[in-house]
Amino acid sequence: MRLLAAPRVGVVGVGYWGSKHVRVLHALERVSSVAVIDSRQERLDTLSRTFPSIQTFTSLQAALPAVDAVVVATPPTTHLPIALAAIAAGKHVLVEKPLATTGDHAQRLVDAAAERGVLLMVGHTFEHNSAVWRLRDLVHSGELGDLYYLDSARLNLGLYQPDVNVLWDLAPHDVSIANLLLGRQPTSVQAWGSLHANRRFEDVVYLRMLYDETGVSANIHVSWLDPCKVRRVTVVGSRKMAVYNDLAADERVRIHDKSVSCAPVEGDLSQPPTSYRYGDIVAPFVPADEPLAVEEDHFVECIATGAPCRTDGRNGLAVVQVLEAAQTSLRTGQRIRLDGLPDVRRSMNGSLTGAG
Repeated sequence: MRLLAAPRVGVVGVGYWGSKHVRVLHALERVSSVAVIDSRQERLDTLSRTFPSIQTFTSLQAALPAVDAVVVATPPTTHLPIALAAIAAGKHVLVEKPLATTGDHAQRLVDAAAERGVLLMVGHTFEHNSAVWRLRDLVHSGELGDLYYLDSARLNLGLYQPDVNVLWDLAPHDVSIANLLLGRQPTSVQAWGSLHANRRFEDVVYLRMLYDETGVSANIHVSWLDPCKVRRVTVVGSRKMAVYNDLAADERVRIHDKSVSCAPVEGDLSQPPTSYRYGDIVAPFVPADEPLAVEEDHFVECIATGAPCRTDGRNGLAVVQVLEAAQTSLRTGQRIRLDGLPDVRRSMNGSLTGAG
């Protein structure tokens, strides 16, 4: 892998999210230049007015000589050909979530990057979020006790996507969070969904992931059709419970010193069947770093030093495998096992494995 202390970075696709990548990269001191690649000239013109120093291109092929690395922020169904073209040209690549729309496509990207000797990273932004890492610390330290379950809700009114359903659009965040907290992939998944305003793609999906090795389940609710914007992850343990609310201005993580216990002997009518313990609610300090900025800085750092990437291609593949199984479950109504798939997270950096 060729190390670059100050890489030139191009962003392919500068819509809502791609333009955020441009803003963040433009502010990073160790990025020597930023190029913007989009077929829509009006987008290029708008960003050129905001960031006069950027270079603009209407095709990736034209931009390749001017960049060392590429951020792919285009619709998910286009990730494979764009990322493969960049990898073939010897460019380091950061692909927005999901890495691809099938497990085979994700594996092709992982293999291509390894063969070409370039960095492949996936934009699982919440794995660069300090609040999520605070949750991970709570799980791994044992402060919550034995983990019972995770519950996640990611709801809003829109934004409907033109090429994927709400599962592929929103659930990658929560699947990656659950895998990070538990340090492994689920052993089976089951999903339920429905089409309401959109007659082509599901706009409401419920996903249940089972982690047999730990006895923990993770329940995910994603929706484009909800009156309230919700971005919440709840972790329930035998001793304490924790809630991460990404929309909270302060106290994004709150630890509830609450628990429930049952009578040790069933049928003992002299004892209440259940007792409840209520304690304090603590909000630990969580740094207010912008996750996208942390992610981009990490990408550039890995290019400069050759350090392993926190959310590399195998991480992206692990999430795509879950989503693909969930899509099959949506279609068949069956629980889909992932036991036959290699747990690609197990070979990742030790900071991401070994929960429980």
